[in-house]
Amino acid sequence: MQLNESIKMTFPNKLNYSFIVQSFVREIAKMIGFTGDSLEQIDIAIEESVSNVMVHANDEENPTFDIICEKIAGGIKITLKEMGIPFDPEHIKKFEISKALDDMSTSGLGIYLIQKMMDDLSFRNLGPQGKETVMIKYLPGANNQMNEPETITGDNTPGIITEKIAYDVRGLEEFEAIEVSRCAYKTHGYTFFDDHIYYPERLVNMNQTSEMISAVAVTKDNVFMGHAALLYQYHEDKIAELTFVFVNVEYRGQGALNRLVDYLFNVPKKRELRGIYAYAVTNHIFTQKSMIKYQINDCGILLATSPGSWKFKGISGEGTQRISVALGFKYMMPVVSYNLFVPEHHKEMVYKLYQNLGATHQFMVPEHASREFDNPVSTISSGVNELESCAEIFIVSYGADVRQQIRKTLRSFCVQHIASINLFLKLQDPMTYWLTAEFEKMGFFFAGILPESSIGDALVLQYLNNVSLDYDKILLVSDVAKELLTYIKALDPNIID
Repeated sequence: MQLNESIKMTFPNKLNYSFIVQSFVREIAKMIGFTGDSLEQIDIAIEESVSNVMVHANDEENPTFDIICEKIAGGIKITLKEMGIPFDPEHIKKFEISKALDDMSTSGLGIYLIQKMMDDLSFRNLGPQGKETVMIKYLPGANNQMNEPETITGDNTPGIITEKIAYDVRGLEEFEAIEVSRCAYKTHGYTFFDDHIYYPERLVNMNQTSEMISAVAVTKDNVFMGHAALLYQYHEDKIAELTFVFVNVEYRGQGALNRLVDYLFNVPKKRELRGIYAYAVTNHIFTQKSMIKYQINDCGILLATSPGSWKFKGISGEGTQRISVALGFKYMMPVVSYNLFVPEHHKEMVYKLYQNLGATHQFMVPEHASREFDNPVSTISSGVNELESCAEIFIVSYGADVRQQIRKTLRSFCVQHIASINLFLKLQDPMTYWLTAEFEKMGFFFAGILPESSIGDALVLQYLNNVSLDYDKILLVSDVAKELLTYIKALDPNIID
């Protein structure tokens, strides 16, 4: 089989087909190179996972399920897709051998066995498309290269190169795109919020069209070390996100991240770049510290934007709630002073955030108390990241129907069970001064600011759709971010005293 080649078969949801399913997977595994004990371990994992499908079969007249076997770098990925009852593995009682011996309980034994037999196990609910179980097994000897330890205990961690090596930082070559995807997988598994990263051909295309600027670090022998990129999210953007930052674990400590970011800051750009923004997760502090070092300073906190299941290999800790992010910004051109119509009740905090970015603007009050609209129809753009269950709404221009349009869009996202919804308001428009309070009555509340966005400098509001959030689990570094979180928490309408 060729790398990334896959084979899919559909089976009836009947117990007497279990042996045929195992035989199918076993033969594919043998083609990839598995032998002996590794084959037996795959057999056990397939038997347990298929048995689980049978137990939780759906109510259709002739239920079926799919088995997809894919050759990946160093091993095999087996995906079982089916339409059974939704499943939340977090609420399955963990199997404990000592307790099982005492009371003969087998609760959780199946998952326990699969985890022991395979190198990686994950579950994903697909909504109307059912759910899938993904199992990964590496060939003996490949495991150490493809799976880093979950925690880094010190400079002498096995696999980490402790001596300083010479390397180059440059733009991405087309043939290296697959290495970027592999590096993302090693760092986050398949949980990274933007799935473009797992498609090498997309990365190549995005660089060719200047939608993205990639930088790679490679050894003098041309061995891939890491990657970072600037991404223009929208066609009209004049700011770019610092993202897709990954360094292979064996090269951490070489200073590659610093050099990658420095390259991106200084490389000539084909598109105008007024500023760079970044999202730093708040379930650990390492990314925030890096942003401060690069002078990407805090200007917002967006709550619950990512699933708690997002993986961070090399960093200890378990996600117990949706992940919030600190929004940071760095001007890449001299700051232009604008007349901004900041709502009266947020002026003090907005002033502090701009001060933190090194910007000074004129805060204006509309000349007329009238709130008459120039147009009957608003121009609104929106987008949703289904993987993240997060959405954005931009008010490009205000019209008389703006309240109805925002309510309609908000309702649509809530029906789709989108967890976090961010609303961007144009600060250079006098209507923002008056209408912010109207949107806050709908359940939106303060998140921060984003300079030079696609609609100009923006006031950012946020809405949480039935999200359970413990503010005490949000870890922040800068004093500005800590003060901002206190401010946001006081305005959060979801908190009940």
